[in-house]
Amino acid sequence: MVSFGSKAAGRAEISADFEHELAREVLRTELLRVKALIITGCVMILFITALYLIAPSVVNRVWRGTSGLIEVYGLLVGFVLFEVWIYSQIGRNLRLDRDLPVVRRYIGALIETSLPTVILVLEIRSMGASPALGFAVPLVYFIFIILSTLRLDFRLSAFTGFVAAAQLLAVALYYDPVTSAGEPQAYFHAVRSTIILICGMLAGAVGAQLRRQFAASIAAATARDRVTNLFGQHVSPQVVERLMAEGTSGGGDIRRVAVMFVDFRGFTAGARSRSPQDVVDRLDGAFAVLVDILDRHGGIVNKFLGDGFLALFGAPLAASDAAHRAVAAGREMLSAMDHINAGSSWPLRIGIGIHFGEVVAGNIGSPRRKEYTVIGDTVNFASRLEALNKDFGSQLLISSAVREALGDDGGDAVSLGEVEVRGYERPMAVFQLG
Repeated sequence: MVSFGSKAAGRAEISADFEHELAREVLRTELLRVKALIITGCVMILFITALYLIAPSVVNRVWRGTSGLIEVYGLLVGFVLFEVWIYSQIGRNLRLDRDLPVVRRYIGALIETSLPTVILVLEIRSMGASPALGFAVPLVYFIFIILSTLRLDFRLSAFTGFVAAAQLLAVALYYDPVTSAGEPQAYFHAVRSTIILICGMLAGAVGAQLRRQFAASIAAATARDRVTNLFGQHVSPQVVERLMAEGTSGGGDIRRVAVMFVDFRGFTAGARSRSPQDVVDRLDGAFAVLVDILDRHGGIVNKFLGDGFLALFGAPLAASDAAHRAVAAGREMLSAMDHINAGSSWPLRIGIGIHFGEVVAGNIGSPRRKEYTVIGDTVNFASRLEALNKDFGSQLLISSAVREALGDDGGDAVSLGEVEVRGYERPMAVFQLG
C-alpha cells in the first residue's frame, strides 16, 4: 500500500499557494471594509445636508451656528475622498497581485480612527465639552471598530480599539476633567474608554476567527486544486475527496495495480473523411461515456493517448479488488459502445488490454512540471495486450495475472494460448473476454 506522507508535508507543499490566496482574500475583505466606510461617510454627509436644509434651527441649536457644521462637513468630504483613494490602491494591488505593506495598514487605521476625534474636538469648541462628549460622535468610534473585523487581523482591530480609547480618553480628560460641581470625571471617562478598548479586542478576536475560517477554506481549495492539477481532470469527485483526506506522496511507491489500455480501432481512417469538429465531437462523446464507467468502478484515466487512454485501478488509492474492477469496467465499456454505435453513421470499435502487477507509482517529471503516473513492465505489457486485439479480431484481452486474480469470476475467459508478444523473448499466456 502506498505511503502518502504526512498531512504536514502536504500543507508545506501548498503553503506558497495558500499564503498567496489568503493574502488576496484579505485584500478583498479590506475592499469591502473601505466600501462600507465610504458609504457611511456619504450617508453622514447627506444627513447633515438634509438636516441643514430641513431644520436649520436644529443646526443652530446643536452646533451654535454653521461654522462648526461646515468644518465637520469638510472633514467628512475629505474622509470620503481619502477612503476612495485607499479603495483604488487596494484594487490596484489586487490587479498587480501584490499585498499591502503592514505599515500602511496601521497608518490607515490611525488616520481613519482619528476622524471622530477631530470632529469631537470641533464640536467641543462649538457646543461645549459635556454636550459634545454626551452627543453622538463618541459612538462613531464603534463603526470603525466593528468594520475593523474585516481586516481579519487581531492586532489591527486591537490597535483600532486602542487608538479610539486613548484619543477619547485624552480629549475627555483635557476638555472635561471635572463636572460643574467640581467632581473628577476621570473614572467615568476611563470606564468608557476601557469598554471601547475591549470592543476593539473582541472585534479582533472575531476577525481572527474569520481569518482562520478563510484559511481553512482556502487550504481545502488549494489542496483540491493540487489534486486536480496532479491527476488532471480525470479523477472523480469521490477520489478527490479521499486523496484530500489521505494526502498524496511526493515520491514513487511500488504497488499492485490493474492497468488498462483502451484504443479506438480504425478511428484515424474514419476521421480522414470528416471535419475536425465532427471528429472531436464523436471522440468526446465516447470518452465521456467511458470515463463515467471508470468513475463508477473506481478507476481513473491517467492520461489520454490520442484516440485512446491509459486507466488505472488501485492507484492512486489502493484497491484489493483492482483486477475485478478493471474487468467489470471493460465489460461495461463494450456494452456501452454497442449502445453508442446503435443508429450511428460512424460506429466506433474499441480494443482493451488489461494486465495486473507491480508498478512504480508517483509524481514524475521535472521540478517545474510533474504528473502522477505509473511505470514498469506491467504498463508495457498491458499496452502490448491491447495491440494484440488487432491480430485476434478481439476487443478485450487480459493477461494470465488478471485471469488468476479473477478466480471463479473469470470462468468465461477463453485461453488464446501462449502468444508471441512484441518486446518479450518468450510467449505469454493471453485470455479473451467477450
